Amino acid sequence: MQWLGFEWARERYASDYFDRLVDCAVQLIREGKAYVDSLSDEEISAYRGTVTEPGKPSPYRDRTVQENLDLFERMRKGEFPNGAHVLRAKIGLSSPNMKLRDPVLYRIVHASHYRTNDAWRIYPLYDFAHPLSDAIEGISHSICTLEFENNRAIYDWLLENLRGKCGLPASPRPYQYEFARLNLDYTILSKRKLIELVEAGHVNGWDDPRMPTISGLRRRGVTPEAIREFVNRIGVAKANSRVDLGIFEAAVRDDLNYRALRVLAVLRPLKLVLTDFPEGKVEELTAPYWPHDVPKEGSRTVPFSRTLYIEREDFMEHPPKGFYRLTPGGRVRLRHAYVIRCDEVVKDATGTPVELRCTHDPATLGHPPAEGPVKGTIHWVSAPHAATAEMRLYDRLFSVADPEAGEGDFTDRLNPESLTVVEGYAEPSVLRDPPELRYQFERLGYFWRDPVDSRPERLVFNRIVSLRDSWTRRQLAGRTS
Repeated sequence: MQWLGFEWARERYASDYFDRLVDCAVQLIREGKAYVDSLSDEEISAYRGTVTEPGKPSPYRDRTVQENLDLFERMRKGEFPNGAHVLRAKIGLSSPNMKLRDPVLYRIVHASHYRTNDAWRIYPLYDFAHPLSDAIEGISHSICTLEFENNRAIYDWLLENLRGKCGLPASPRPYQYEFARLNLDYTILSKRKLIELVEAGHVNGWDDPRMPTISGLRRRGVTPEAIREFVNRIGVAKANSRVDLGIFEAAVRDDLNYRALRVLAVLRPLKLVLTDFPEGKVEELTAPYWPHDVPKEGSRTVPFSRTLYIEREDFMEHPPKGFYRLTPGGRVRLRHAYVIRCDEVVKDATGTPVELRCTHDPATLGHPPAEGPVKGTIHWVSAPHAATAEMRLYDRLFSVADPEAGEGDFTDRLNPESLTVVEGYAEPSVLRDPPELRYQFERLGYFWRDPVDSRPERLVFNRIVSLRDSWTRRQLAGRTS
């Protein structure tokens, strides 16, 4: 909570109030508004009726106040086994709201509690503990999701019947408000299903950067400011709907645009040798950290040498129309450096290019080439100086927008390419930086060092988000990953 930017008075637990909740249960019994029922769970369900038929009273509904007080006290002392009795509210059996048909308030549970240990043998149900805890804590607005809308009637009944009694304030009383839960495309937010992902090994724990958990988002490199901005953008709804994951990603990009240093890195390297650049010579080129549209200043030096790495995707032997990167005989500008021309392509036994032999124009550092402008600019790193790094490229966890829809198990729709790991290189300036810095690896995406696995001698970078919504473009192109 503090990481997200919020402060709270203290942690609160319903178990802090178990004594007071029992007092309130006793108060209802004394007023004839609660009774101990000895029906089984199956019988209670059958006696409640249906949405078209009213329920019928339990044969134990008319026990006397003294009988109910005695049985409830013996339940509290642990005299009965699990399921022998329950405490129910005496509200009504013909209400159209099935929740109001004498709801269960307490059950016998012979189990150790994680905070109170073995002090209790009866435990309150959520519908009883929730409103009374709110009243004890002075809550004004109790926010729930839409599935609790029908439960609000129990919430109101309990507070109206107990206000000013058993230590509860007479006023003001809390009120429950329901809103739609967040349903995010290509994601699941069900705790039960997230547990299944973790326990089945589909992800690497609760802090896996693909998980929609605070620990997962935090490890991925998403900032609390970006999460708060996302929540501001989507607002609060009263109707169930799904939110485009692109809205979240856009909020993350907008946040990182003004905090991420621009540096050079290569994910899938292709060796490039400048045959006219002297062996052993190293130039220190000045490169700004920020683009012109970000009102910040700062720069660093980047080593430039005879042997470089460029992105493999930035070279094509037989390019399609509109490909403005490097081709045989073609020219491009190296970011912050010179214009180069590809003179020769060296291939391995399979015909795959493994080395490009090029020449550079020394007069083009900071100046346009005399031969005319070039249309493409590509990024690079100096091979002898670059920092080797494991690059973890995270993508959407599921391959369909609504993983819980359709036949089969939701895990059948996991995206097999939600994590791609490649061995890449980053410019050496990152070795001098504090580990919490975020970067934009130019033309590649936003990254930061993994806070768990990265070490100075073995860098690991997590991709926080791509530079643009490449997923939608792949979908439109019929190339769903």
